[in-house]
Amino acid sequence: MAQIYRITEQYSGESFECEAGQSVLKAMEQRGMKCVPVGCRGGGCGYCKIQVLAGEFECGKMSKVHVPPEALEKKEVLACRVYPLTDLTIECRPSQSGLASKQTKTTALR
Repeated sequence: MAQIYRITEQYSGESFECEAGQSVLKAMEQRGMKCVPVGCRGGGCGYCKIQVLAGEFECGKMSKVHVPPEALEKKEVLACRVYPLTDLTIECRPSQSGLASKQTKTTALR
């Protein structure tokens, strides 16, 4: 029988189960949660960035552009490449790269 971990999103208080060896993003999607935007699901686009506030986890390969070493030290990771080793408390934070594509430029009037 697979180990099951409880993942809790800090601000909404919503929680869901995640099996050992399953990514946090996949568990979110299976439970219909839409906490973060979803892109490539392969650790390359940076859309599904979360911060782990409590608990232990391991990471798969992630883009160093979106998760540089200093972000990893702060436990800012991609949900598609995070696998819980204990129950986790996370904060969902939509990535700036995902938002940037939707922003428009404005110019000052002279």
